[in-house]
Amino acid sequence: MKKSGCEDETPLNIADKPLLLVLSGPSGAGKDAVLYRMKEMKIPFRHIVTATTRPKRPAEKNGTDYYFVSGADFQQMIEQKALLEYANVYGNWYGVPRQPVKEALERGEDVIVKVDIQGADSIKKLVPQAVSIFLVAPSMQELNNRLKQRNTESKTDLELRLQTAIEEMERQHHFDYVVVNHPQQLDSVVEEIKAIITTEKMRLIPRQYSL
Repeated sequence: MKKSGCEDETPLNIADKPLLLVLSGPSGAGKDAVLYRMKEMKIPFRHIVTATTRPKRPAEKNGTDYYFVSGADFQQMIEQKALLEYANVYGNWYGVPRQPVKEALERGEDVIVKVDIQGADSIKKLVPQAVSIFLVAPSMQELNNRLKQRNTESKTDLELRLQTAIEEMERQHHFDYVVVNHPQQLDSVVEEIKAIITTEKMRLIPRQYSL
């Protein structure tokens, strides 16, 4: 017997589609800390690990923080069009692998990629429907303190990153959302990102991606 309209089990929510989120911001804004806290809180998303030619820092793990590759391997990835975007940042190459992003979206998983400002610009040009989030410290002084506490840059590199951050701050208006990462308030930052995800899930016309 044919079901009546009120017994139709077709989901009413047509907007619950996977999201491609781009998390970006100046060096020292706390992108890694936010991602790590999101994983600790078991928020369901697929983080796509970036490939880089940058040397590995002591506390970093290959395949978790980055895929550390040689310059020759990175060039091969470019030639094979295996990267969604790539850029040279502070003398090192960074790129987001294309296939893991495509496969995760096809499985219906929300995807987050962490990139610098150049990378965010490239992804938005290639995938305009990506949700871009600009993470920023509450002040330049706080940003300066965080970079110094990392103790991973020389004085010259530190000055370069701070000057670049000032220029990058002017690009906030190119992003869909801006989230301020206040000290000792990491959980609040994560809650704001969760609210962004919830808001995007409520869109009547879901975002569509073509990779």
